Amino acid sequence: MDMKFIPIASDVGAGLPNCSMIYAPKGQAGEYAPLAANPYRGCGHACAYCYVPRVLKMDRTEFNAGAVERKDYITNLTKDARKYQKAGITEQVMLSFTTDPYHPGDNALTREVITTLQQHGLGVCTLTKGGTRALRDLDLFRPGRDAFASTLTTLDDVDFARKWEPGAAGPADRLAALKLFHDAGIYTWVSLEPTINVEASLKIIEHTHEFVDLYKIGRANYLPMTARTDWEDYTHRCLELVNRLGVAHYIKKDLQPYLPPGYHNPLRRPQHH
Repeated sequence: MDMKFIPIASDVGAGLPNCSMIYAPKGQAGEYAPLAANPYRGCGHACAYCYVPRVLKMDRTEFNAGAVERKDYITNLTKDARKYQKAGITEQVMLSFTTDPYHPGDNALTREVITTLQQHGLGVCTLTKGGTRALRDLDLFRPGRDAFASTLTTLDDVDFARKWEPGAAGPADRLAALKLFHDAGIYTWVSLEPTINVEASLKIIEHTHEFVDLYKIGRANYLPMTARTDWEDYTHRCLELVNRLGVAHYIKKDLQPYLPPGYHNPLRRPQHH
């Protein structure tokens, strides 16, 4: 079977049976969004820590070569979107987990995907390392329904980012995009996962909290350089910082054992204004 059409299993919840273009993500991905869609196969960001090739059983070289549109994607997406509309499901669909909606290649399909989802009553959230590439679609985002998010691992545009995320937009470019979406009234959030360097992640919160509405804070798995990271200390330092700054946050399951008893840590927050 062509991997493009292998359904991704859904958790019980917002996902509908017999839908694979719009699905309910599982596990760690399920902590990020109730629904998701992946318009492309592969990515050109070539992030050294990316887990997707392993999950999809793709050769990493092929995956990193660039994103390609999944065959007949809009046709199949529309079929799923109609089912969700008929079921009265209006939650946000996140783009994307196994690719990037604003990858370095031709990502014009992303605009059509957003429009299709919105036309069928669904909200949209994009999670991207594409930075200002996303500004082309800013006019589509609705303050009361949609969100714009970015993964950030560092503020270092040169040494750190080029080593770990060579094809992605630089951190400064991603910050610029977050600011512009925020200034346009769109809900913004940042994924602090993977955390490769504790100090870098803490600096990101300090530097961005005035234009970021929510932080989703996780750790790094399977990276030898983080094997000795004191994740308990990191969690406590994050909590001290986000509470001092008064910013919304979600601590992912890998770090939840280090939360104080009874700590308020809701999985789902409204990701729109």
